[in-house]
Amino acid sequence: MNKSNLEKIILGVDPGTNVMGYGVLSVVGNKAQLIAMGVIELKKYESHYLRLGRIFERMTSIIDSYKPDEMAIEAPFYHKNVQSMLKLGRAQGVAITAAIMRDIPITEYEPRKIKVAITGNGSASKEQVAGMLQRMLKISKEDMDVQFDATDALGAAYCHFIQMGKPEVEHKFSSWKDFVQKNTDKIHK
Repeated sequence: MNKSNLEKIILGVDPGTNVMGYGVLSVVGNKAQLIAMGVIELKKYESHYLRLGRIFERMTSIIDSYKPDEMAIEAPFYHKNVQSMLKLGRAQGVAITAAIMRDIPITEYEPRKIKVAITGNGSASKEQVAGMLQRMLKISKEDMDVQFDATDALGAAYCHFIQMGKPEVEHKFSSWKDFVQKNTDKIHK
């Protein structure tokens, strides 16, 4: 992959122990474009530890293939089943480790924040997220014929792209008075 024409490549990851999704975006200026998306199938491995090993192998391969500058990963959300949550956290940790091993900065996003960034609705369905991504990134129907794990991962990458244009405020203020006192240089009389 020739990055000479690209400013940044973002890898999005939707962690899972049965199916892990990934999506890769190129960002040039203020425009994002799909490079690739897909899933890592893990159901055929009976052992949870073999699945974790496969996640590491495939994530490392994906990173080496697309050479992302940054990774956006969906945070695990609380399940009623503690064992499921523990396994999901391990899968996320292995994906993060693959990125750390290649010195790739990682940003974690809550599922609700991703949905709000893509659809404006934190309770949006997976179908709604996929549909909005298809429209925003001008993805053909054939290319959208993937599992929701892949579009969820692409959503994490696109959320990160959106957040890049909205840097976090360094200072938190308790009131307008506090803001004015700390920003006298911004007050015009």
